[in-house]
Amino acid sequence: MSASPLGFALLLDGLKAAGEDTRLRLLALIGEGELTVSELTEILGQSQPRISRHLKLLAEAGLVERFREASWVFYRRAVDAPGAALTDALLELMAPDDEVLLRDRERLEAVRAARAAHAQAYFRAHAHEWDAIRRLHVPEEQVEAAIHAALSGGRIGSLLDLGTGTGRILELFADEMERGVGIDLSAEMLAVARANLDRAGVRNATVRQGDIYSLALPRDAFDVVIVHQVLHFLEDAPRAIKEAARVLRPGGRLLVVDFDPHDLEFLREQHAHRRLGFAPEIMESWLAQAGLVPQSHRLLAPKDHGKSGEGRLTVSLWLARDPRIVRAEAQHNKEVA
Repeated sequence: MSASPLGFALLLDGLKAAGEDTRLRLLALIGEGELTVSELTEILGQSQPRISRHLKLLAEAGLVERFREASWVFYRRAVDAPGAALTDALLELMAPDDEVLLRDRERLEAVRAARAAHAQAYFRAHAHEWDAIRRLHVPEEQVEAAIHAALSGGRIGSLLDLGTGTGRILELFADEMERGVGIDLSAEMLAVARANLDRAGVRNATVRQGDIYSLALPRDAFDVVIVHQVLHFLEDAPRAIKEAARVLRPGGRLLVVDFDPHDLEFLREQHAHRRLGFAPEIMESWLAQAGLVPQSHRLLAPKDHGKSGEGRLTVSLWLARDPRIVRAEAQHNKEVA
């Protein structure tokens, strides 16, 4: 894919910003993944004010993007900004075996190892919560296979994972999407997700802190939005679905994965579930109210569901589509006819 040409002033500003040894090293490091100011300070061994000044210049030139997550500030390579094309070109030109970059990358791996250790400590402390729920429904591999099947049929340009948690959905679709974004409210879970994506070598996905009810994302931005085991935690699930629909492109798809109605009250009391599953007619009405057209509904029931499996959880998958492109095609066909 050829990059869009840049205007003279934008190109000149970008080259000036990148044309300094520390800033070029920063650009190379950020090209490897999202990093905080403190992590970059540790890797390069320079003062935080100095690193912050360099990052400010890179951000002003549109080569990197800055975002805040609680008290932390992260930097990532530009994706949608006009300077993204120059960032891509500069990173492509950098020799991977350059001694300076190799040393920086070694220190980056040490920082990642520390990040992973911290994330795994949090995950271990809470793993019993996920394990207790997983034992109540079909194996996770079966759920993931059903998610894949629901979204099969071609490469995905952009994917948004709402309530990304451990980042597993982004990892699952890494080879089938051009870019992915994961949103979660929990800074601790985002640390887990970043560590997991680093470990898996996923470079085409980023995660960030955000409010599922009010996404800091433009309208019509994503081909696919996935809401995986999130809605049962929310006070206002229909509002979250409407916000997910807002960021779908014409013809885009929304996949909701949650539970069929059940009576396991302990999930409400011990695991903060607000809703004990969703009836198909309720979910389909919410999708319709959000302007989407329900496409399919699939149930994944445990093998021993029934007398011996009372109280087990059935996983539901709802797929809906933004109808705007369908309407446009219908109008076009009508005019041609």
